[in-house]
Order: sequence, then C-alpha cells, then structure tokens
Amino acid sequence: MAALLVNMNAVAFMIKHGSGIVSVGMLEEDVERLRLPMMSLISDIEDLSSSASTVTVDAKTVTSTGVSAADRANTILELSSPDSKPEDFKRPGHVFPLKYRNGGVLKRAGHTEASVDLVTLAGLRPVSILSTIVDPE
Repeated sequence: MAALLVNMNAVAFMIKHGSGIVSVGMLEEDVERLRLPMMSLISDIEDLSSSASTVTVDAKTVTSTGVSAADRANTILELSSPDSKPEDFKRPGHVFPLKYRNGGVLKRAGHTEASVDLVTLAGLRPVSILSTIVDPE
C-alpha cells in the first residue's frame, strides 16, 4: 500500500491479520535524509536474502504510546512526507522502516522492493507500507 494513503483502519487490518509488525519501504535517499541508522552491520545489509532494517521510530506528534493503529498511521504519514526531518521522530518506536535496494526487484526479489516498485508504477511517492501475513498454524 502507498504510505501516503495510509489510515488507522488499514494499519489495524495489518496488525490484526499480519505479524503485528508494520514496516515502511523507503528509498535510500529518504532513509539518509531522516538519518535512520541501520540495525545490522554493513555486511549483513549487503546480503540480498535479508531486509535492510533501520531502527524503529515513532512520530514525535504521537502523544500516546505509539503502538495504536492511529499512532502508527501518523508515524507512517510523517515518514512518507518529503518535508519530514530527523528531529520529527523518536527512536526506538513501533514502526519499522526498511531501506529499498536501488534497482528494485531486479536487484533483490524482496517484499520491500516489490512494494516500493508497485507504488512507483502507480505514480505515487515511493514509500510503501507492508506487513508479513501469518499462517494460523
């Protein structure tokens, strides 16, 4: 889903039917602009079999714990804004930014790259939200 279209209901659906973790696929330039440090060592990040996870964040505009669907939707909207700044976020938080690998699915066949590529093909700002679906078993 395009991050700029997020709302509380979409996040609640992802939390209920997914792993509970809501991630945001972001271009490298946005990750750098927001000064989001990577969670893993450079050697781990270069491994194309794993997602490039940054530290988790909450928007500073969130006034409660940050864990609710409404709070996460606000954080996602802040992450998707080209006007947001590093100081707009608290770390750690409840939203998981993921760094998109330049080249998209042609470089890495991962959910981060697929979701950002689809949003880009739709002509929207290249920031996506995603959650892993959990098998009930």
